[in-house]
Order: sequence, then structure tokens, then C-alpha cells
Amino acid sequence: MRTGIATVCLSGTLKEKMQACAIAGFDGIEIFEQDLVTSSLSPEDIRKMAADLGLTLDLYQPFRDFDSVPEDLLAANLRRAEAKFKLMSRLGMDTILVCTNVGTATIDDDSLRAEQLARLAGLAGDHGVKVAYEALAWGKYVNDYEHAHRLVQTVDHPNLGTCLDSFHILSRDWDTTPIEGFSADKIFFVQVADAPKLSMDVLSWSRHYRVFPGEGQFELAKFMGHVVRAGYTGPVSLEVFNDVFRQSDVERTAVDAMRSLIWLEEQSAKWLDANAPASADPAAGTAGRRRYPMELATLPQVAEPAGFNFAEVKATDPAGLEKVLGQLGFEFNGRHRTKDVQLWSMGHARVIINEQDPGVTGPAPAIAALGFDVDSPVIAAARAQQLKAPAVPRKSQADEEVFQGFAAPDSTEVFLCQGSPDGTAAWTREFGEGLEVPPAGGQNAVIDHVNLAQPWQHFDEAVLFYTSALALEPQPFAEVPSPSGLVRSQVMLTADRAVRLVLNLAPVIQQDGADSGTAHRKTYQEHIAFAVDDLVETARGARDRGLDFLQIPANYYEDLDARFDLDPAFLATLRELNLLYDRDADGEFLHFYTATIGSVFFEMVERRGGYDGYGAPNAPVRHAVQYDHLHQPGRST
Repeated sequence: MRTGIATVCLSGTLKEKMQACAIAGFDGIEIFEQDLVTSSLSPEDIRKMAADLGLTLDLYQPFRDFDSVPEDLLAANLRRAEAKFKLMSRLGMDTILVCTNVGTATIDDDSLRAEQLARLAGLAGDHGVKVAYEALAWGKYVNDYEHAHRLVQTVDHPNLGTCLDSFHILSRDWDTTPIEGFSADKIFFVQVADAPKLSMDVLSWSRHYRVFPGEGQFELAKFMGHVVRAGYTGPVSLEVFNDVFRQSDVERTAVDAMRSLIWLEEQSAKWLDANAPASADPAAGTAGRRRYPMELATLPQVAEPAGFNFAEVKATDPAGLEKVLGQLGFEFNGRHRTKDVQLWSMGHARVIINEQDPGVTGPAPAIAALGFDVDSPVIAAARAQQLKAPAVPRKSQADEEVFQGFAAPDSTEVFLCQGSPDGTAAWTREFGEGLEVPPAGGQNAVIDHVNLAQPWQHFDEAVLFYTSALALEPQPFAEVPSPSGLVRSQVMLTADRAVRLVLNLAPVIQQDGADSGTAHRKTYQEHIAFAVDDLVETARGARDRGLDFLQIPANYYEDLDARFDLDPAFLATLRELNLLYDRDADGEFLHFYTATIGSVFFEMVERRGGYDGYGAPNAPVRHAVQYDHLHQPGRST
């Protein structure tokens, strides 16, 4: 599949955009007219630079408001078009995007539109240019891609074809099946964009909220499957209007964009396999896949993670972490024999304290790495690398476990571990040599979920990353109120819920007393949650060992009693131990939080019955209490 991207997707100058696209590995680009108009480079310079970078110049866009106009305006439009055709010749480009009219259209007549498009196609043919006619979702008279295609068929000129844009089609819920009936030689260009499902006018939706494939909720694999079945072989190009992407680092955004097309290519191949016609010949390729003119590559196939293997927290001064873990009931399993790291465990829940240079922004301690159990770490790592995840190998001695690792968008390191049926980990043998006191038996525990704060400019990137590299399934996002603003929460999980990762797009916290010029800003707090069999017993043990619980206000328990009519003795236990509670039709949820150390705190949970949530009604309480604690007079960060 030939990959492309419109320069409008990226920040920076045209030169910077082109360089970033080449670094990310794109085959070609669409030049957005404004990027050319504002560039100091001549068309000849751009043409040479593209050739030097190995990029093809696939589409010049957009040419607006051409059709459905009176004759005098049509004459002006044709003069404008000829000027663009001459410019394209200097650029070495042969395809222009012409959008259906949204502004100057005054005549609703398909026969007139066909006549005007025929004149444009004839002029384009004189200059060796192909016109890709695109139905904008908000076009005044033509907003349906099938309508646009009928006009192309009526004109029947070799220099006029259609452009299929997934946003304009899927935002209107048009059926994509008819695409298969289009003649491949009449599909001149294909643009793709994803988007979250929003209730708003389609123009605003398009201009501000498009995202890269895999970061929204459109059925892009199905759309592409129909395009492939039609026989299309041209570029599949990203056209994404997004305020965040156009403010973010250009090279990083380009890599994220390329990752999305790699993911989409794989998902489209899977859709074609799953929806193969009944007459498909089983011998015609892998898994009975029919062969199409456009060949779709796939990635190394891996199963979703079987569970968390460990969580790692970095801290230059680990004393606070050591104290809290001990109070929670974790056992110290010793130091690593060659590294400045400690291992603490409770059942199958393992926490590594890394005393090396934190190397992270914000206050230490901070979550630095997560380990996941997978069937084949080497294959899973190869998949991640093909998805352009940067590798983060760790130094190991000859007799130590070698972890396959890569970095997530928020710089959290992800390590792939060889899981075992009994939940043990071979690498733990590297800890505890010379430990005088053997670990005592305690309550069983596992890592239930991990909550990671995401930088605002990389939230969508993180969703795609964990979807594509770790096969986690994104759930519908939620918004939780906090004193600092709304916190957008996106749950990513495996089908069996063995891995639950919560990504939070949180507001930035500003310390009281700091002036606007020197205000200290830090990343939002993150936490690791551990599931135990008996939370009340765990909480009592932690209290007896002096744990500093997050103090829950009395008002919460009055509201809890009103909502659930709890047994008075049970309610008293919750109040006594600072436990929070939730219940739904499937079961119950008990949990408590520790105070925050640096940017990290811990949560202990107990799931009863089939409860599958995270105590969402309690989240505003937690945020408010943590905010009050952070803003106590005299508290430093």
C-alpha cells in the first residue's frame, strides 16, 4: 500500500513538514495550498527537495467552489484553475483535488454541473492534469460521494475522477459498500481520517476533531476493504485537521501518522479475510485471502498480554516508597545483584523501585515502566518496532533476564516478559542474594490496573500506540470532574480484563502562591492499583502498620448511605478505614488510596461478583481530597 499524508496534518513550515514525512517513512505527500503560498521555497525548489527526500508529490489541494455557478463566475473559476495547472507543472504534480461547492453555488442542476466539470476536465487534460472530484459532507448541492461519482460517470472524461475521503463519507453514515462497484480507473485518490463520534455540526467536527486511523471510532478497515475490492492501487493518504496535531512536534506527529497507516493496512487485511466472498478460493493466499491489485502488508501476529508482570517506580530517594509498600503488606525481596533496584511483592503483584537517575520530568517518585506477560516477547517486540515504537534495551549481565522493551508516547517504558502458567517470574531470582530474613507468606494480590497521566498533545497517540502495539481494546472514554477541571479518562484493556490500563488526559496543576511568570507546573498524579481477596483485612493491617490513608470526608459516607442503604455496621467499617464503595447490577467494589509520594500513589481494591468498573462515582472525591492535600499551606513539591 502506498502511503501519503497531507501537509495540513502537521506543524511547522513546508520544508520541516516534508523532512518529517521522509523521516517517518511516507511514500508521498499532498501539498496543501496554504503551505505552498506561505513557503519561501519556489515550486522548483519543492520539486527538487521532494525528489531528494524520496517523496512523491501526489496531490495539490484544495481547489474550492468551482461548480454550480453562473457563467461569469465559471469563467473566473476556469482562469483560476488554469493558473493552478501551470503551477502544478512547475511542481511536477499531476492530480488536483476539487471540492464540491459550499460557498458560491447558486444553481442546483446536475446537467449544468456535469457540463461545467467537463469543461474543467478538458482544460486539465490540456495541461496533463487529473481532477479528483470530492463530495464535501457539507456541500451545498453535492454532499454524497455516490452523487459525485454519478457526475464523474456522466462526464466520462479520462481526466476526471473521484476522490474518496473517509471522513466525508463516514461522518454522514453513508454506506460504503457501493464503492466496490466503482471503476478503479475512476477512483483518482483516497484520503483517510478517523474521528470520535461527536454530536455537532459536521464542518466544525471536520475542521478540529479529526484524528489518525485507530484514534477515533470510524469503521475505517471496512471502508478500506471496499476500496481495495474496487481495485484501487493509488496512494492511501491521511488528511487530518486537528488543532493539537498542528501544535505538536512535527517529527513525532509524522511518526504517529505513519503508525496509524501501518495499523490501518493490517486491520484492512483482517477485514478482507473475515469478509471474504463465499466464492473465494481457499488456495488463493494466506487464510484464503483473495488477491487484489493493492497488496496489504500485515505485522507479526501476537496475542494480547496475559497480565501485568511488574510495575516500576523510579526515585532518587526511595525511603517514602519503601515505607508505604511495607505498610500495605508488601514484602521486601531484596536488591538486584548488579543494579540499584529493589523488588517488593505481594502474591503476584510485583513493584520494582529503581534508585537510578529518574530521568523523568516532574516530581520523583514517578511510574517509569510496566512489564507485561506475553507469549512471545521477541515477536511482540518485532511488531512494536514495525509500528515505529522506539526500543529501550536494558543492560544485562550474561546470566540475567533480557527484556524486550520500547517506549510509550508518554515515555513510560514497556517491557515484554515471558509469562508462566503459575504467575512466577524467572527474573526475580536475580534479587535477594544474602537476604537474612526470608519473605513471609501474605495475602494474594495482583496488579489490577495502572493509571497513567498523558500529556495533552500525545493523548490520541497513546490510544493508538497501546491498541496497535499491545492489542489493548479502547473503551468509550469518560470525563471526571476535579477541582482543576475535567479529567478525560480512557480505559484500555484485554478481553479477559487481565490487563487494565487507564489513560488520563488531566489538567495541569498549578501551585498556590506562585506568580504567573514562575508558576511550577507538574504532571498529574498517577497510580498503581492492586487487587486483593479481602480489602478490609488489608486495610486494617495497613492501619496498624501506620499507613497514611487518603482521608475521605464524612459527607461522602452520608451520601453513600443515602444511595445504597448499607448495613450500619458495614458503613461504620468503611468510614473507620477510609474505604470507598460502589455497587452495580453485577457486583460490588471496595477500594482505598494512599497519600501521594512525588507523583505516585497506590490503590488497593477488592472486586466482588462481576463488578467490572473502577469506582467512577468515587473519582471526584479522590480528586478533591488530593487537590486539598496538594494545596495545603507550606506544602512543597
